This record gives sequence, C-alpha cells and structure tokens, in this order.
Amino acid sequence: MLIQALCLLAPGRAKVAFPKFFWARFARNLGLEVRVVGELASKTSGRPVIFVSNHSSWVDIPVVGGVLPGSFVAKGDIAGWPVIRTIARLGRTVFVSRQRGSTARERDAMQAVLTRGDNLILFPEGTSSDGSRVLPFRSSFFALAEGKAADGGADIAPRLPLIQPVSVVYDRLNGLPAGRSSRPVFAWYGDMDIASHFWRMTQHLDMRVTVLLHAPLDPASFPDRKSLSQAVWRTVADGASMLRQNRPARPLSVAPALPADLTDEEPAFA
Repeated sequence: MLIQALCLLAPGRAKVAFPKFFWARFARNLGLEVRVVGELASKTSGRPVIFVSNHSSWVDIPVVGGVLPGSFVAKGDIAGWPVIRTIARLGRTVFVSRQRGSTARERDAMQAVLTRGDNLILFPEGTSSDGSRVLPFRSSFFALAEGKAADGGADIAPRLPLIQPVSVVYDRLNGLPAGRSSRPVFAWYGDMDIASHFWRMTQHLDMRVTVLLHAPLDPASFPDRKSLSQAVWRTVADGASMLRQNRPARPLSVAPALPADLTDEEPAFA
C-alpha cells in the first residue's frame, strides 16, 4: 500500500505497472499458474481499452489484475469494506452503484479514467457465478460506449474505447483437467466465506487458470449498448465454454450471431 501510494504521486506509468506486478506475484503465491492466450489490444491499438471478463471468484482479481493493465470497476459496496476499500482506491478503482439513476454520473467517472490514458476492467455479470456458466451481462456497464457513440457517426470511432472480451476459466487442478466437481475449489459465490475458501485453495497443488484474450470490438459497429453487451457476452461465454471443455484455446475474432429470442435473463451454460 505504501509503495502504490508513492507510485500515485510519481509521474509516469509506475502506478499502473506496480499493481500489475503485485497481482501477478499474488496469484503465483496462491499456487496458480496463469496461462495467457491471445494479445492485449492495448499494445497495438493506441486507443484506451475496456476489458470485459466473466467473474466466478475473488481470485479473478489477482489473476486478471496481473495480466490486464487497467483500473477495476467495482460495486459501490466495496467502498465500505475495511482495508479492502483502501487497497481498491490506491489501485484507482472506480466504484459504481448499479442504480439506474446514477448511470450518467458513473459513466462520466469511467470516462475520466479513459481520458487520462488508462484502461478499465469490467465484470458486467454484476456478481460471481459457480464457474459453470457465464451470467448475462448488464448492459448498463456499456453506457460509456453508448454515450460516446451517440455523439456522432463513424467519424468519432477513433475517440471510442475498444472493448476486449476476456474469458477466464480455472482449468487445471492437481495436474488434471478441472471438471464440474472441482469448480467449487476456485468459484466463490453465494454466502461462501472468503477465509475458508482461501484455506481450501491452499490445500491443492498444480492449479492453472487460463486467460483468453479475444479480438477487440469497436463500439461504433453496434447500434446500441444492449446489442454491444450481448455480442461481448456471447464471445466471453463461448470462449469460457471452450476452455471448460478442454478444447484447444483460441481467441474468437467475431462474436457469433445471437438468437432472436435471446434476452438478458438467459445464462450461458457450458
């Protein structure tokens, strides 16, 4: 916390590089091998990036935080948690309440992060799952892209952030492919206690998580935030399904077409 506080005062990218290094070491100390497949859009695009990932555990924070250079977007409740809130604020976390009336204000807060040259990391399911599915994405998380796109046509595309879908799956346990029965070792959801969950994880060896980086999407190519969120959700869900089935990991370049009757309430099962 002291090092990051000093990094925030220093010029340059130390405030971004140190949290990434810290979370990578944290994940390694948990005994996790983090496999990354694909390429970061932020390396080649020259535009800010909103990384959008599925969410099944508190372990996702060190896993993606050690891979993705960006500020987390977290639920407002965390701002009241002792110690955690301080760590989150030092990490430049953006807190959102997820209430309809605060969408514009929270969009402006996220826009400020992108304007200063940083990226954002979103978990738009709104909660963690049991790891066997990807819950529907809340389209309100994509208000930032919609708000910018509404200002004009294709000529504003260079000012829009790119959206990079990310699939995260814990796919190895004790050296063997992780199946449905072993997912509770990693997944943290419902009323699970974080201390006991952490203890159970430490009883296992040779654990691996795969972070699959898909091809980025341009928000300007979608008519509204709902269609954008569904396209990103389908890409993340299909990538996660691929990993859960232990198929060869490959980034998806085009979001598959959505069924006409798909709604925000339908989960994606593998």
